[in-house]
Amino acid sequence: MSLKLGVHTGQQDIDLDELRSLWRYIDEHGWDFISIWDHLYEAPPIDGTSPVFEAVSAMTLLAAETEQVRIGCHVFCMNYRNPALLAKSLLTIDHASHGRVEVGLGAGWHVQEHEGFGYMFPSVKERLDRLEEGVQIIQGMFTREETSFSGQYYSTNQVKLYPRPIQDPIPIVVGGRGEKRTLKIAAQYANGWNVPYINVEEYERLNGVLDEWCEKVDRDPGELERSVNLHMLMGTDDADAARIRELRSGTYRAGGTLSGTPQQAIDTLKRYEESGADRVSIAIRPPVEWEALQSFVEEVMPALRS
Repeated sequence: MSLKLGVHTGQQDIDLDELRSLWRYIDEHGWDFISIWDHLYEAPPIDGTSPVFEAVSAMTLLAAETEQVRIGCHVFCMNYRNPALLAKSLLTIDHASHGRVEVGLGAGWHVQEHEGFGYMFPSVKERLDRLEEGVQIIQGMFTREETSFSGQYYSTNQVKLYPRPIQDPIPIVVGGRGEKRTLKIAAQYANGWNVPYINVEEYERLNGVLDEWCEKVDRDPGELERSVNLHMLMGTDDADAARIRELRSGTYRAGGTLSGTPQQAIDTLKRYEESGADRVSIAIRPPVEWEALQSFVEEVMPALRS
């Protein structure tokens, strides 16, 4: 099976009409996946004044604007929504998209938006405890006719989810790079794992850690789809790539980038595939580099699918 290709479109600093045009373009040009993110303030943090659209409503719009690609959020912060209510919301989007939803879940990290919107920002341990409880509730609601769960932070009492999901089940992806808890939670409860913006050597190493956790929890490692997000810094040629890299200086994490010419991008993507990636999503920040995106479609995608 060839490497799946996605686009990660953070709904920040961009007009919704342009974002909808971007989604339609991706849907019409052979991509496999579109994701958004779950932030209430801008990321990386500045002062909270950058335009940012909320994730559940944006994902609903994404479902309505597309017909072919699978859609998701990388990742919903478990602290922001009751997990049972989030499951109900995502069920609705599963039906709106005719069964194209993937559910990304994470522990959260953005201190400023937690504090600004009145959510407490607990310890790493508590955030991961909340994630583990929430994943079990959402998984149960997607796979069973009723779910009862009693945890320290979340509980349900014979909760029912009707209509039932179109997908059986809706896939759950746990996002993050924490080796002691996050990867264990992914191995134990999820259908996939996603990590953003790391170099290929670290990606390969973490894939090995995930395999070890699968062995410890008696899970077949082949059951988990592995994916990674990379900052899109590719240009149409060397000069265009240098221009984009200079323009984006300071807005991306070193190492986790797709840089250079289309051929260099092809080589990079093949290395991630060889290191265990089933899917790579390029992360696009505005302004959208439409010519570079078209070069990706015309030169990179065919080379990876030939």
